Amino acid sequence: MLVCCLGDLLLDVIVRLDEPLVWGADATARTRTGAGGQATNVAAWAAALGARARLVAKRGDDAAGALVAGELDGLGVEVVGPIEGGRTGVVVSVVGPDGERTMASDRGVSPELSAGDLDPAWFADCDVLHVTGYALLGEPMRSAALRAAELVPRVTLDLSSAAHIRSANGFRSAVEALRPSLVFANEGEREAAGELPVEWVVKRGPAGFEWRDETWPAQAAEVVDTTGAGDAFAAGFLLGGPELALEAAARCVARLGTMP
Repeated sequence: MLVCCLGDLLLDVIVRLDEPLVWGADATARTRTGAGGQATNVAAWAAALGARARLVAKRGDDAAGALVAGELDGLGVEVVGPIEGGRTGVVVSVVGPDGERTMASDRGVSPELSAGDLDPAWFADCDVLHVTGYALLGEPMRSAALRAAELVPRVTLDLSSAAHIRSANGFRSAVEALRPSLVFANEGEREAAGELPVEWVVKRGPAGFEWRDETWPAQAAEVVDTTGAGDAFAAGFLLGGPELALEAAARCVARLGTMP
């Protein structure tokens, strides 16, 4: 199975605090840097779970872009898409002692991916195209996602961010035009999106998830970092359904960072 993911390729900076932050003072922490971005995470986990994986993304011609592309190559993910002058995006995740996190994101050149940047050959052998909600927030990336969807037999979507859904013009119509067979969302994202003619997989964190009017409990895990758990879950769901999704999410939260 070949899983193609369209979205952002970013440098992920994970900061896991050993103690609460205090403005104007120091706090001890553990850190990790490496490849990140929602589509990147899904592709990496799909490869780790046994699929072929391809990431379609625009990145800068800087050191960060070379670093993250090299890491993905080592994980078995094929990275395609334009490299242009500019900066590769960076997302900083600050993780509290309880494993919960907040993020500050700079997407760099990623949102500049356009339909004209796409090579149809990248999608000719894809079994499923997984699109992140960030790709639908505005142009030109929205048109790139819709064009890619025309070239594949099946599309899935992760809504990504309730706050961005509320502020983005035309988001709902873009989802409808994408025609995803499956939409992943947490409860806040689904509420922000409103009613859509899609099949929902609603992620509920430690409470598991809901799908087809059934609730599936999460697997027990020692929570180190929740960053990327939903992306590992999505990759597992695409490859093996609920059981593999829950297994992948449990593996992800038990380690620092988003990569498998």
